[in-house]
Amino acid sequence: MGKIKNHDILIHIQSSSLTDLISAFDTKAQAHTDLQKITAFSGSFDKNHKPTFSKDEYGKPIPGSKTESRGAEAQARVCTEMKELCEIINQYGKSPCKGLLPPELQCATKVISFGELFTIYTVISDKLVGILLRTRKYHLTYFEGEVLFQKRDDDVPVFLMQSIADIRTYCDNKALQARRSVSPMPN
Repeated sequence: MGKIKNHDILIHIQSSSLTDLISAFDTKAQAHTDLQKITAFSGSFDKNHKPTFSKDEYGKPIPGSKTESRGAEAQARVCTEMKELCEIINQYGKSPCKGLLPPELQCATKVISFGELFTIYTVISDKLVGILLRTRKYHLTYFEGEVLFQKRDDDVPVFLMQSIADIRTYCDNKALQARRSVSPMPN
């Protein structure tokens, strides 16, 4: 065997790592090209491509994508806004007269009129009605009607349906769950 010089070893190591880098780049480039073929908004979209996915995957972003990450963060922000709205109802609302309430509202802890809530909450956010609908969906609040409108529904009572401690715990857990649902490495 001939004598191997340090210079030869160094060149072999450098070319090996360079080959690995080129290979990794080519793999990443091919993955990007394949993704562009199935992305409807790219210039390389293949109209003949028929996507296949399960019921669970339909309408959901690609795991690990920035879209998935942004969606989870938005959901966490909504949970925070729901908690803030309930905090305001708890702070400014009055204790309801339990004797006058129907059985389904007996667990209500606070009540405030929509008009008063609108006046207080508009300083904080312009999304009161949407957040109020979301809190009702999760049984944190209750009000009659589909949607409440300023002026028309100012006298409609909005009930807080759980203790504020339970609401804080629920919203904090829901926000944490949303953040944890994201795949670990967004692209």
